[in-house]
Amino acid sequence: MLALSFTAFVALCLIQHIAMADTLVYRAEGRAVVNGSDLYGFTVTEWELPATYPPFAAILFVPTTWLPIPALKVCFILGNTALLALLVHLSCRLAARPTRAPFLLLAVAVGIWLEPVFQTLLFGQINLAIVCLVVWDLTRPAGALGKGFALGVATGVKLTPGIFIVHLLLTGRVREGLTALASFSGTVLLGALVLPSATVDFFTRRLYETGRVGLAWIVDNQSLQGLIARALHTEHPGPAWAVPTAFVGLAGLWLARRLGGGGPWPVLVTAVTGLLVSPISWSHHWVWCVPLLVVLLTRGNRLLAAALTVLFLARPHWILPHQGDLDLHFPWWQQPLGAPYPFLGLGLLAAATWAAYGWRRYGDSGPRVPRQGGRGVGGGAGEPVGDRAG
Repeated sequence: MLALSFTAFVALCLIQHIAMADTLVYRAEGRAVVNGSDLYGFTVTEWELPATYPPFAAILFVPTTWLPIPALKVCFILGNTALLALLVHLSCRLAARPTRAPFLLLAVAVGIWLEPVFQTLLFGQINLAIVCLVVWDLTRPAGALGKGFALGVATGVKLTPGIFIVHLLLTGRVREGLTALASFSGTVLLGALVLPSATVDFFTRRLYETGRVGLAWIVDNQSLQGLIARALHTEHPGPAWAVPTAFVGLAGLWLARRLGGGGPWPVLVTAVTGLLVSPISWSHHWVWCVPLLVVLLTRGNRLLAAALTVLFLARPHWILPHQGDLDLHFPWWQQPLGAPYPFLGLGLLAAATWAAYGWRRYGDSGPRVPRQGGRGVGGGAGEPVGDRAG
């Protein structure tokens, strides 16, 4: 099934002449570092895409200039497929369940077609690498040497993982949080040493130009801002977005703290909170669906996992007419179809609220989900229903 799935994906890429636009942007960033040109002054591809990441990320992209574009695209497709397999493994570790080869291969075969993963592969994005860094670091044993370092590096590449640093500090893991802060500061310092003018430009100007990343109201944006902008039929929702987003951000971090410091649920709640409150969360940023689905499957909640898998395979927001400014004119009944991921995220936060304040049968690491059949989907022997530490 994995061979068939991967072959079908590659055939689709060849037939459709997929541009992998984000890979071309990364290559242009690396070339700007090599040539000493303005990192934030260029645009590439027919969509005129600019650089949007910190200078540290551009330094990491320098090796992309060493390969011709066709070879680079092949490397990104193979690399992202391998990262998907790694993320499935790390997600099993997050759920404190063993990883079995049949489950891993089947999960990758299906996972390629989950819309966030599919878009990541098509665009040649780095979302899977970022999530793997975060999950690997957070699932390391407490007190492990340098725990928090990888999280800081991930934040230095793409600032959004910084919400996990806040989560570490709020849950009392101060040493890990400070390690992540120090690691992130190191990425900023390295960027300043290699690209001083670009670093000043990014942190004083480009960081706040959210319109530079893209239009917030288009259906591609699956954050609260995108949902509210489309619901209100306005390009600039202003306080109508800022106020509820601030509330959701604070509530999500508090719920993650309330659920405890270990286990999968605080991590997933924090990830979803970050996706909701970010001004722009493209649909491919929701590759956190992979850990969510793996946790649900391996914890025995198979019906919910199957329903969510169908949602991520169905990609309802792309079915709606969205050419031009049609995104701003969805009728009320199309709004849930145009924003499936924000509604899913809000539902997860509601479930976390119920777990934190309604249920009494949960341990430090989240709600106890009844298991089915005595064995997890990963194939391991039945284990206690509660989470294991670490």
